Amino acid sequence: MIQSICLRLIHPRGSIAVSTLMHLIPILIVFWLGTSQALAVEVCELPPVNGSSAAAQAIVRTACEEHRLWGQSFINRHGRIAKLGITESESDTLADQKSIAWQQVALYWRESSTLAMTDSAPGSSSCAALDNSRNTANDCRAFLLDTPWSAAFISWVMTRVGLAEFTVSPTHITYIRASYLDASSPYRFTNPGIEKPKAGDLLCQIRARPPVGYVGLRAALDAGRTEGWLSHCDIVVAANVNGDRTLHLIGGNVSNTVMMRKLPLDHKGRLQLSRLQPNQDQECTPAQENNCNSNRGDWAALLKLRPDVALAPPDSQTDTLPPL
Repeated sequence: MIQSICLRLIHPRGSIAVSTLMHLIPILIVFWLGTSQALAVEVCELPPVNGSSAAAQAIVRTACEEHRLWGQSFINRHGRIAKLGITESESDTLADQKSIAWQQVALYWRESSTLAMTDSAPGSSSCAALDNSRNTANDCRAFLLDTPWSAAFISWVMTRVGLAEFTVSPTHITYIRASYLDASSPYRFTNPGIEKPKAGDLLCQIRARPPVGYVGLRAALDAGRTEGWLSHCDIVVAANVNGDRTLHLIGGNVSNTVMMRKLPLDHKGRLQLSRLQPNQDQECTPAQENNCNSNRGDWAALLKLRPDVALAPPDSQTDTLPPL
């Protein structure tokens, strides 16, 4: 790049003195280094997007704080896990040097009120009443391993920020359904192939069944046929920063941790669904590595955060709950 700029500076007849050019080279190097470093931004360190609501800012801030706490694991644009830190069942401390990994997951369950919705599951009651007993701790940790906690994480974030009208649930499909059927929901059910994602939104996929897409999911919701559907949602924390055509999301229980993933956007800032559709005919194996992509999925719904949604007063939020 620097060589190209230098060649442009030289007159076709070579009338610019070499000494002048030599003085310019250090300046160009500093400029190039500064530009390259500016492009390498950590999206969670950026200031809030102009015009974003208080709710969106709080959701992004809380999700980013948890992502940092868990060591900033992430999946790159190619669908490969580029970094994997501490996972759900470990007894190691997180980045704050005081929170224990598995206890933090139990906290998501407790403070989101989703633990009570799983009271029939083995080990749930132990997570609700942790003491210093080894048996109780082991029982709770078994529950955390056996029970998907991604929806509990989303519910915890929404509870933490004070999004009172959010339908907390241990299953994502519950609040996906609410965003479609309930006008009072803080989220609006939209087509991820048409709407542009923004900070604070939720991007959701349907799992463990043939792809249905937005149209199929909407038809199933209309017919009341989504009970028991497996799904997953991530929180949008940044979209198309500096025109990078990348969507940054954070979700819980992705490879058993709090994970950021990067998805490709088109030139209009919309999700490139064609690049993310699961390939039903080609299996991911060591011999077929090109078929492996952790970002591929049936991304069927973009839940748009309503711009006028209000947050509950701070004294009604959960930050005063006792720690585990």
